[in-house]
Amino acid sequence: MPFDFRCRTRIESVSNPMTKADEITSIEERLAHTIRMAEDLSEVVAEQAKQIKRLEKQMKAVIEMARNTAQAEGTVTFGDQLPPHW
Repeated sequence: MPFDFRCRTRIESVSNPMTKADEITSIEERLAHTIRMAEDLSEVVAEQAKQIKRLEKQMKAVIEMARNTAQAEGTVTFGDQLPPHW
């Protein structure tokens, strides 16, 4: 459930005055949501890092397989080389 982090406007605070305890509670709630969001994002980043490593490993295997096939057939593969104008 998304949390609204926007600050209250002066009009809202005048029409609905908060006690110090209410303000502290509100800040604690926002902090708790922020901590949870950071933990969730950390999990996403960790999973993406694992997926990237798997994909890099698969790419290396495919490139190596293509090189082996090209060498066996006597052809030259230029896919991993920069073009001459670089």
